[in-house]
Amino acid sequence: MELDRRLNAFRPDLAAEALKGQVEAARFVKGEPASVTGSVAALRPFPDIGRGIDTELLFGESVRVFDRANGFAWVQADADGYVGYLPEEMIGSLAKPTHRITAARTFLYPEAELRKPPIKAFSMGSLITVIGDAETRGTRYFLLAGGGAVIAAHCLPVGEAMADDYVSVATKFIETPYLWGGRSGFGIDCSGLVQLALMMVGKSAPRDSDMQASFGNAITRDELRRGDLVFWKGHVGIMEDEETLLHANGHTMTVARENFEAAVKRIGWLYEQPTGYRRIV
Repeated sequence: MELDRRLNAFRPDLAAEALKGQVEAARFVKGEPASVTGSVAALRPFPDIGRGIDTELLFGESVRVFDRANGFAWVQADADGYVGYLPEEMIGSLAKPTHRITAARTFLYPEAELRKPPIKAFSMGSLITVIGDAETRGTRYFLLAGGGAVIAAHCLPVGEAMADDYVSVATKFIETPYLWGGRSGFGIDCSGLVQLALMMVGKSAPRDSDMQASFGNAITRDELRRGDLVFWKGHVGIMEDEETLLHANGHTMTVARENFEAAVKRIGWLYEQPTGYRRIV
């Protein structure tokens, strides 16, 4: 069985050293550690800006770089193992983050002053390195290693869970635009919503819906409750309660709430009936 190219770095000319003996390649490399420096970095299956994206990496997330050529870097994300190409300009030296962004979206200001025009925007989940703090007119800011300041109330120390209930995190993305391959507060897809919300409560999850379909424990439709996942072919949603589905979807082109039974009926004509139900342990 051929290895999943989404989770294994291999090409005829080059492959990750960890795959030696599993794949054929002209050369095997360990790769070099790096961190994402762009606000959101689109990860593509090919080094072509015109190709659709598979997923996105957030500011401060770490990767292993296997190759750099023609303005692209071929990388593997440390968080979920996803492999792909991103613009080389969006990675830099490996950072040592201290905090994670908890607001759906927030700004990086040039200094501790919200009246200054922001120089970058961060999504929830982004990793930053705090080296100090400051206060302006009663608002506390964190000062970052690379320069600039963020609102301190929009951050938590790395390793500290944002909430106990990941569904409450997912609801913070309601009305966020739907984006195929999206994984940020600026645009997100169905499985990206599941993965990012779980990450913010300290739980790791696979990236794509077909991978998530074997995550947790199988349950029946009659057992559905808050936090359970419902799968269709190519789609996943989160049960907010026994009657309400929360999902990033191409129907509203947003993250939206929808009556579960109505959603099953609406989705059924195109994607048939749900293929499974899972409870996260």
